[in-house]
Amino acid sequence: MNATSALKMRSTLRADNPVTCMEALKNGDTMVKLSCVVMGLGNMAHKQVAKGLLFLAAEVAYIVFMITNGFHNLAMLPSLGSVEQQEFWNEELQIFEYTHGDQSILLLLYGLATILLTGVMFWILRGTLKSGYAAQLNEAAGRHINTLSEDIKELFDSNLYRLLMTPPMFFISILTILPLIFMICMAFTNYSKIDNHLVLFDWVGLDNFFTLFDSNSVLGSTFWRVLGWTLVWAFFATFTNYFAGMILAIIINRKDTKAKGFWRFCFVLPCAVPMFVSLLIMRTMLQPEGAVNVLLRQMGFIAAGESLPFFTDPTWARVTVILINIWVGVPYTLLQLTGVLQNIPTDLYEAATVDGANAVQTFFRITLPYMFYVTTPYLISTFTGNVNNFNVIYLLSGGDPVTDLASTAGSTDLLVTWLYKLTIDRQYYNVGAVVGILTFVILAVGSLLTYRRSKSYREEGGF
Repeated sequence: MNATSALKMRSTLRADNPVTCMEALKNGDTMVKLSCVVMGLGNMAHKQVAKGLLFLAAEVAYIVFMITNGFHNLAMLPSLGSVEQQEFWNEELQIFEYTHGDQSILLLLYGLATILLTGVMFWILRGTLKSGYAAQLNEAAGRHINTLSEDIKELFDSNLYRLLMTPPMFFISILTILPLIFMICMAFTNYSKIDNHLVLFDWVGLDNFFTLFDSNSVLGSTFWRVLGWTLVWAFFATFTNYFAGMILAIIINRKDTKAKGFWRFCFVLPCAVPMFVSLLIMRTMLQPEGAVNVLLRQMGFIAAGESLPFFTDPTWARVTVILINIWVGVPYTLLQLTGVLQNIPTDLYEAATVDGANAVQTFFRITLPYMFYVTTPYLISTFTGNVNNFNVIYLLSGGDPVTDLASTAGSTDLLVTWLYKLTIDRQYYNVGAVVGILTFVILAVGSLLTYRRSKSYREEGGF
């Protein structure tokens, strides 16, 4: 089938049938194909002059930007600058002045922004090809060709989703995608306070990853220790909350329990207090001279002048943050699991009773499997949230106690709190970026593998 017959066949289709770029390049006329070079040419050749001029204006603006700034931004991206800022003494003003040098962080940001803008232009190029080819098909079939004003009206009617989704996608690109790519690139540089690489820094490849994986280095040994505690913390913080909330939900939901609403209100009441307020109060109460230790001394449980090392001993500190996390997190779990319990079919329990099953057998054969089946995605998301649970650790213990002065992390630091200290306190931005990437990889791979192996995924609709 030649291009002419293909065009005739395509022209007989409905006007709203979508076209593709490959069809436009294969079957489009010369003016449509030239739209790859002069954007909007296909629209202007097929009675959409205003729309074609808009495409052309976007291309001209992009070319002007690339000539004035874009090519320089891309050229500086491989080197990230080499001219240092110079200091000199101004005899006339009697002050120190500085020459303008290269700033690697801006060069990296501008280079990535230029690449992102170039990607947007390729997306617009794709749009102008499809639009020009659609106009060609409509003209060949004798159908009405929309004017620019009619296209704008369609944005408020049939294409309203495009109008509404464009602003969110713009802000996602600027405020999420670009910073994310910027952080990933930071992991492959020596942008750090070490050796004073905060203004000018270079690409170092995978050196930061090798340093973090080297258990013989200070950063490497700290990483493996913090990673191990992070996984232990996430496991206990997730499942202690889960089972404690489950037990409370089952007890309150029993038929024999009186005043169910009152008991739910009592246990959910902590949700009404901002979490950071509760955590700061608990931190104050558990200090060596806090209310808990003072009360224990007065009651004679500990000797005068002594105190329980809630946040000064590594083991005590880890157990303390886990226990306080139960108190903070159980109300939310209680609400989640109460809804699940109330949706378990009563027929299952009635059949189990007829078969002579006792309460323990009913729990392990019906209640627990059903709750695990329904709440597996919730458990995965809770585990992920606990790995990144910055508030509980930072507000309670601050990552302390620090037992190794050469280390940059304390005994209760998670990867996320350690990352905060690396970047804010130490200004090790490159290592912090590596920690952020590894945290994402561990969570993403672990979450996907766990979910795909669960019954919630393999036996969807089983209950």
